[in-house]
Amino acid sequence: MNAPAPFDDARARALLRSLFDAAVARAQPAQVIGQCLPPPPDAACGRTLVIGAGKAGGAMAAAVDALWPADAPLSGLVITRYGHTPPAYAAQPGRIEVVEASHPVPDAAGLAATARLMALTQGLTEHDLVLCLISGGGSALLTQPAPGVTLADKQALNKALLKSGAAIDEMNTVRKHLSAVKGGRLAALCAPARVVTLLISDVPGDDPQVIASGPTVPDASTCADALAILDRYGIAVPPAARAGLESGAFESPKPGDACFAGNEVHMIATPRQSLQAAAEAARAAGLAAHVLGDDLEGESRTVGQVHAALARSVARHGEPFTRPCVILSGGETTVTVRHASPGRGGRAGEFMLGAAIALQGQPGVWALAADTDGIDGVEDNAGALITPDTLGRAAALGLKPGEFLDRHDAYGFFSAVGDLVITGPTFTNVNDFRAMLVV
Repeated sequence: MNAPAPFDDARARALLRSLFDAAVARAQPAQVIGQCLPPPPDAACGRTLVIGAGKAGGAMAAAVDALWPADAPLSGLVITRYGHTPPAYAAQPGRIEVVEASHPVPDAAGLAATARLMALTQGLTEHDLVLCLISGGGSALLTQPAPGVTLADKQALNKALLKSGAAIDEMNTVRKHLSAVKGGRLAALCAPARVVTLLISDVPGDDPQVIASGPTVPDASTCADALAILDRYGIAVPPAARAGLESGAFESPKPGDACFAGNEVHMIATPRQSLQAAAEAARAAGLAAHVLGDDLEGESRTVGQVHAALARSVARHGEPFTRPCVILSGGETTVTVRHASPGRGGRAGEFMLGAAIALQGQPGVWALAADTDGIDGVEDNAGALITPDTLGRAAALGLKPGEFLDRHDAYGFFSAVGDLVITGPTFTNVNDFRAMLVV
């Protein structure tokens, strides 16, 4: 490893952005999906249907369409977030229709698209192949409430869960039990066709049951689990939803159910793979790289404070890592909204604001945190970046970072100091990316 040239602010910023870009590039569907595509069925007796949902859904559909034999029949429908259809595929649509809907709270467009997707599964036979393209965000995009539960009910519950601080596996346990399509039910609709699910993971642990609420895989959680989560966080439950959960009427298909016989699941991109790609890029630049983990969870600001303490120890004492180095981590933190009038921002921004305050202007430390889908929460930024002079520049503007953190307004803070990271949609999604450069 060659020693890196000295770092100034511009070089540090560029290095951190290049590491984020390397992580995103590793998870691009066009680069990874081909190795898991099965051969087409015999066109004389079977057909191939492509369905799915997620923030990477449009790019996954475009990749499948490009790689699938031109003379092999292919059709289907995939749902993605507004603005997340790759421009080339939007300009020249292919054999797979891509429909856009709302995330993270479902809307009528998602409801209508899901109904159309479900209708496409009617009449499938054992000779047919279903390719199911699933990525993070599918829980909101693939929306068909359980009997008696309305779209308004689902929207209210989603909003409450997002503000509660519940972990992603807890939120998706609730979502799948109040759904007519998630939690393995989409696989049941496709039976007896063969289902091959291609997954891009955005959840800690890469559990297929959690990614997009597992529409095509067995669900080991129960209605009782879902109800316990709602009660634990004090979330109001509509009468029809509570009745379905308490009676077990909303139970999901379990491991061993015949509807999953012969189905396959392939994980084509994961947070760890993207972090490893970033680490390789850092080492190529002459820096030691340390991956703390791809599944870190917890309150965003608290995780930021812990990362800051580690970076300060490295900067001041050369422990537990030797300078210069890059510290990488991934996972999905949470933001528990306690302010009556919260500001703007997402997990990555809140992590960065907590870290900036804890670093106290530590010399030689730069950091970037961003969501790999290019959208931090519901804003137009992927995340934010901090430098040794972040707090100094904020003070010169009369900004008090603690006040911004108290009202969950990381977007407002980093916008004012000019340190938002704006990438636009990346057309993939392997969760949060965090990198700290210590020199």
